Amino acid sequence: MAVKVLIPTPLQQLTNNQATVECEGSNVSEMIDSLESSCPGIKARICDDRGNLRRFVNFYVNSEDIRFLEGAGTKLQDGDEVSIIPAIAGG
Repeated sequence: MAVKVLIPTPLQQLTNNQATVECEGSNVSEMIDSLESSCPGIKARICDDRGNLRRFVNFYVNSEDIRFLEGAGTKLQDGDEVSIIPAIAGG
């Protein structure tokens, strides 16, 4: 099932400067693996060495924060939109 992934500007160097990428996957974890296969190196930027989502990278499925859903196990349906948003610190 195809989902649309919105790529933040700092990661677009890994997607041939594309702001959106189509990926496959029945959940966020599978979608990340699909994204890695088409854009090598991106998983290391959004996941830690164990494959867990990085703490300061936020994921939204159809504008809903996956931390309040099922995390990386959040189910995806055909046509869903996944946003990857790096947290920004400052003051």
